[in-house]
Amino acid sequence: MSLKEESGRVELKNCIRNPGFDDADAAENTGSDPGERQESATVKLDTDEEYNQLQPYAGMPKEVLLLYSTRARYRVPREILFWLTVCCMLALLAVTITVIALSPRCLSWWQVSPVYQVYLRSFKDSDGDGVGDLRGIKEKLDHFLELHIKSVWISPFYRSPMKDFGYDVEDFQDVDPLFGSMKDLDDLLAEMHNKGLKLIMDFIPNHTSDRHRWFNLSRNRDPLYEDYYIWADCNVTSPKPNNWVSVFGNSSWTYDDFRGQCYLHQFLKEQPDLNLRNPRVRQEIIDIIHFWLAKGVDGFRMDAVKHILEASHLRDEPQVDPNKPPELITTEWDLYHDYTTSQVGLHDLLREFRAEMDVYSREPGNYRFMATESYDYQEVDKTMMYYGTPLLKESDFPFNFYLLDLPQNISGWWAKHLVDLWMTNMPRGKWPNWVVGNHDRSRISSSAGKIYIRAINMMLLTLPGTPTTYYGEEIGMENINITKSQMQDPAGKYNMSASRDPERSPMQWNGDMNAGFNNKTNITWLPVHPDYQTVNVEAQMKDEGSVLSQYRSLNRLRQSELPFQRGWFCYILADTNVFSYLRELDGHKRAYLMVINFGKQSATTDLSSIQELPADLKVLMSTNPVNDGKLFQKSRILTEPGEGLMMQYSTYTRFHPNHPAECFVSEKACYMETIDILYKC
Repeated sequence: MSLKEESGRVELKNCIRNPGFDDADAAENTGSDPGERQESATVKLDTDEEYNQLQPYAGMPKEVLLLYSTRARYRVPREILFWLTVCCMLALLAVTITVIALSPRCLSWWQVSPVYQVYLRSFKDSDGDGVGDLRGIKEKLDHFLELHIKSVWISPFYRSPMKDFGYDVEDFQDVDPLFGSMKDLDDLLAEMHNKGLKLIMDFIPNHTSDRHRWFNLSRNRDPLYEDYYIWADCNVTSPKPNNWVSVFGNSSWTYDDFRGQCYLHQFLKEQPDLNLRNPRVRQEIIDIIHFWLAKGVDGFRMDAVKHILEASHLRDEPQVDPNKPPELITTEWDLYHDYTTSQVGLHDLLREFRAEMDVYSREPGNYRFMATESYDYQEVDKTMMYYGTPLLKESDFPFNFYLLDLPQNISGWWAKHLVDLWMTNMPRGKWPNWVVGNHDRSRISSSAGKIYIRAINMMLLTLPGTPTTYYGEEIGMENINITKSQMQDPAGKYNMSASRDPERSPMQWNGDMNAGFNNKTNITWLPVHPDYQTVNVEAQMKDEGSVLSQYRSLNRLRQSELPFQRGWFCYILADTNVFSYLRELDGHKRAYLMVINFGKQSATTDLSSIQELPADLKVLMSTNPVNDGKLFQKSRILTEPGEGLMMQYSTYTRFHPNHPAECFVSEKACYMETIDILYKC
């Protein structure tokens, strides 16, 4: 088809249904003259007249389509749709940018889940030698999933002479055969990642074993290794270089016959201290960090970090009792450790390690975690320095050991004091941590009393931050009694009362032989607690009112309810018996009141003065299951010794705006209920 325009004349050809063309066809059929046919086939239109074509039709040519497309009734809707689309796209982009800008940072894996400490020797024995191993952990990975645990910290499995059960390292890049092989570790790590679990290793930068290759080369004064350790002139008969004392007791110096000098060891004499002022030693440590991170390890717990550096002048440390004869200075408590702990340069070293780890954290979803261990006792300000500064990152958190002192004076006000000691000293915006037991301290159910284990677990899992659970605490395991002949711990050999064996007994999995720890032979490296037939995982999984079942329920609630993850933490009351606090989130209707009785008698708590609380409060969960669902008036909340109540209530009235001195928040956020999102506020 073609279209021709000449001086206002439009001619259409090729089967266009048009009256003019119909006439032309008729003339052709009657044998008319070609000129007449052409004239009759031509439709004349004035240039001011509108083309009077019939309705648009499928297959119309471009030229005809263009004639229709310029008409207002076709053009205007098209333009409206175009600009509506543009506006919608811009609005969607603006909303996306706004949501991203206002959304709080996602919590990392180490913030969402408690950290579960596995003491490797005691967790699960897979080969029947009486000692737990890596394959044993792999067999029990589903236990962590049942507990809703995602972060697992494993005690040292490096090649070691085992003078201090793995904390004396002979080779930082190998697995001790007692625990398995490197392939076993790779298999464990792969299976953990498949199940969504993270592996945190113990890392020991302060010292090695005296059987480490570096130490043997240093003893031989190899030019490259001569200064890898702290050496000082002395001899067997003359006094030691100074009065420094080991953590395990007696002098920190041991004479080496081969080199003819004394070397420093702040722990056992088989654990010589590295000289981390030597750049080559620092690089060796960094290379080890890279080795394990490249394997896929998810983080490190840095051991004994306050001991990493010593004063190079080697002066005597001040005595706590100046009148005490120097020859009687034999324990770490006899000295102020001004020259052997928390030295200048320590935090620079740790920040250097952190920077190396951050290189691996750039991988999406693979943040590498770092925690530090430092017992600073009354000097809490020193512990807080491990958080780093606003500009220089250090550890994600230092371990908080202050709740280990809860049994010293178990009561409501003492619990609040220990919690507040951390919260008021913690740098603003940092993330807290809580520890009630570990491989160096008595189990909390033994030191505080078995009656309090449920209440302590409730507090641990409802405080803000990351709780740490030592294996067996989830079922209420207690210390074992150890005879001198059964003792394994080197600390106990210096002082039997200082033995750490009682809190390291084998995990109690079931009521079978050896509590299921070793079901192949009748061997265990330490005795199993005699209550294993009733206090074990298998039995408590079947009992909805057990310590284990309550632990699981609390941890599930902690991870599913926003007020526990990002909400405000506010003190409500503390007295001789009760410690009470609440968790709330701005914009979130549900809030939670905790009332925990750490006293020795029943208590009736009156919270009628707290205007922000409703008159009636319903128990969502009690450590005594018979009280689940019970309704209390806020003026009369009854608790028994060792009982904890979690009460849920609904209100948009918040407590924290009127009581800022009593409230804390780390990862602050607000909740918009209408569209179910969190935003910065």
